[in-house]
Amino acid sequence: MSEMERSRVKEINISTEMRTSFMDYAMSVIVSRALPDVRDGLKPVHRRILYAMNDLGMTADKAYKKSARIVGEVIGKYHPHGDSAVYDTMVRMAQDFNFRHMLIDGHGNFGSVDGDAAAAMRYTEARMSKIAMEMVRDINKDTIGYKDNYDGSEQEPVVLPARFPNLLVNGAAGIAVGMATNIPPHHLGEVIDGVLAVSENPDITIPELMEIIPGPDFPTAGEILGREGIRKAYQTGRGSIIIRAKAEIDEMPSGKQAIIVTELPYQVNKARLIEKIAELVRDKKIEGITDLRDESDRNGMRIVMEVRRDANANVILNNLYKQTALQTSFGINMLALVDGQPKVLNIKEFLYHYLKHQQVIIRRRTEFDLKKAEARAHILEGLRIALDHLDEVIALIRGSRTTDVAREGLMEKFELSYEQSQAILDMRLQRLTGLERDKIENEYSELVALIAELRAILADEEKILEIIRTELIEVKEKYDNPRRTIISVGFNSIEDEDLIPRSNIVITLTNKGYIKRLPISTYRSQRRGGKGIQGMGTSEDDFVEQLFTTNTHNYILFFTNKGKAYRLKGYEIPEYGRTAKGIPIINLLQIEQGETISAVIPVEDMESDEIYLNFMTKQGITKRSPLSAYSNIRKGGLFAINLRDEDELMGVRLTDGTKDIIVGTKQGMSIRYQETDVRSMGRTATGVKAITLGEDDAVVGMEVLDETQDILIVTTRGYGKRTPMSEYRLQSRGGKGIKTVNITEKNGPVVTLKTVTDEEDLMIITAKGIIIRMNISGISTMGRNTQGVRLMSMNDSNHVATVAVVEREEETEDELLDENGEPIVTEGQESPASENESEENNEENNE
Repeated sequence: MSEMERSRVKEINISTEMRTSFMDYAMSVIVSRALPDVRDGLKPVHRRILYAMNDLGMTADKAYKKSARIVGEVIGKYHPHGDSAVYDTMVRMAQDFNFRHMLIDGHGNFGSVDGDAAAAMRYTEARMSKIAMEMVRDINKDTIGYKDNYDGSEQEPVVLPARFPNLLVNGAAGIAVGMATNIPPHHLGEVIDGVLAVSENPDITIPELMEIIPGPDFPTAGEILGREGIRKAYQTGRGSIIIRAKAEIDEMPSGKQAIIVTELPYQVNKARLIEKIAELVRDKKIEGITDLRDESDRNGMRIVMEVRRDANANVILNNLYKQTALQTSFGINMLALVDGQPKVLNIKEFLYHYLKHQQVIIRRRTEFDLKKAEARAHILEGLRIALDHLDEVIALIRGSRTTDVAREGLMEKFELSYEQSQAILDMRLQRLTGLERDKIENEYSELVALIAELRAILADEEKILEIIRTELIEVKEKYDNPRRTIISVGFNSIEDEDLIPRSNIVITLTNKGYIKRLPISTYRSQRRGGKGIQGMGTSEDDFVEQLFTTNTHNYILFFTNKGKAYRLKGYEIPEYGRTAKGIPIINLLQIEQGETISAVIPVEDMESDEIYLNFMTKQGITKRSPLSAYSNIRKGGLFAINLRDEDELMGVRLTDGTKDIIVGTKQGMSIRYQETDVRSMGRTATGVKAITLGEDDAVVGMEVLDETQDILIVTTRGYGKRTPMSEYRLQSRGGKGIKTVNITEKNGPVVTLKTVTDEEDLMIITAKGIIIRMNISGISTMGRNTQGVRLMSMNDSNHVATVAVVEREEETEDELLDENGEPIVTEGQESPASENESEENNEENNE
């Protein structure tokens, strides 16, 4: 590199340059592209389109002009970006489902609520709408400032006069760098009333303003559920509201019911919504809809869903609200540019800034009118002087060689200004008639009165406010229309329990956290020793870990290995087919990383002080706490027990405070103690020792004893037995306990310890997802020191994963049914274990 070239190289710090360049870019996007101005509610591209159309004379009272001509004018003079960006903005301004009061009057195909794109700009025509004329009213009276365009060849407005509060009326949405805005549309009359209220009482509170402006008013109507989200947004500038479609359930001539949707939430694509509903029906996630059609026409929207005769239309509609865009949330973020700076504003600040803008507009307009009136009065004063000295003026003009000499003579002789002298020279002879002289005198008198009035306005801020009020009321009377969006006062979310019939269900939860519910009739009884049926589809390394029965209306408490508690209603768990995997539990509960569900129990009443939760950890630590201590479980969960290092929660049971507890371990030990041996503790307590564990041992089961129950043991190799409760003597809490099963290589370690009766069924689930259901009465009763009998055939690649005791299923005969209730054929079943096998096992294992 030569010395000259080196001297032209400028060394800069790349970090500094990147920071500076990115900040310049970010501010350009924030100020000059993405965010609306709080005064006129427009982004630069909207403002440029309206200004260009007004400048070209494409006003509401003129003929439509080609959209391409408008776009060319805008990008050629003011907006140096792509033509599609300008045209897309024009299209939105002309869509009645996007703008509450359209600013563009479009002629041609400007798109639809189904997401159809507008025709090309060469085919469509447009002009300013009538209300858009209020945005530029008085623009020629020096009411606004101007700035250079992108190349300095033209001037463009900094802001439009905006004679109505457009930002709140039409809303705004935009994404800048590191910030975004999402302001919903509002009702024109309500917002204007809000501005009037602020002008009359600057100290008005937001709750008082909410009585005037109750909430957004969307162009697509719909229903806003509750006021809490609106109140938060209006007070802080940020909030979220729920919008629901307008749907009615009608009786059809055929006697069937139909769900009729006539209004949609704001910005919901109707075609995609219908596709989503059809998809849910096809996948049987929503059942009962027999026909779905779109009957919308030029007269309005109408989506019809016919309901099966035996289905509940209210339940279907409620599920549609939950699973489709018939109910959506709208996140309000009231961010706008104030003096070129982005700020989050509350509702009162929006109205205040708009009012201040109008005060500036009226003041500048008044000053403009005053200057014009004073200039005209000055001319009329000169004409009056000329008329009073008519002969002298005529003689002076006739005696002058040139116009300049005559002008100078008039200025000198009658002490006139240049403008007055020129006006006298330009005066026609007809103005010398008596009638014309009277007109000059009358005009001058009117101007004197006007000047006095304009000066009085400028001297009194209250007069300016009164003008603003008057003109806003005129706009309201001219363009106001009825509110479209309904706001439900005191809305409480409709729970499915009000609509869904009570029914018993089976809930399964896999080791990897997939959960689902099924009707309890899905599983049918089989004889002991059978191979079972495929209970659910799982991956090779996943298996069913929790299975229990409950009711759709009961609470379901989930306890994790980390000691946290979560809560759902039975109906809130989605229903899937028998072989489906289910839905990840993390989609329903806010489970943290590393948390797994270790205990799930159904509860009817969470407020009882007479019911206790008994906790058991794998290290043999127990705790007893009243159920009422867990009545306020938050969505994000609640700590239920304080765990020691490396310990995990393995089980939770409900008791009434008077029961005996039995605990079983993996190595075949057990202990029975009175519940009252453990004092009642607080929610975050650690607990006390329930059993002293041997080496490599861990607690695998904890149950509450009842006089009518037996103790059931199931091992990993599919062996099991029942033992009378009388063989387990009562001991003190904290001991090593007694043997409950003889562990051998043949039967393997204990999987679980359960309490059972003859009137119950047993469900055994293997690691491969195979499920077998059998009657408890068919399982042999044996002593504590036996290994049990084979309950389920097991090969070397499979083992028992979990066991559940369920209510007896009343069946007339033992058969397997598929999901449609049809008998299915399974592989050959092994016959029940023979009596000889049972006797052989007893003799072999008795000590």
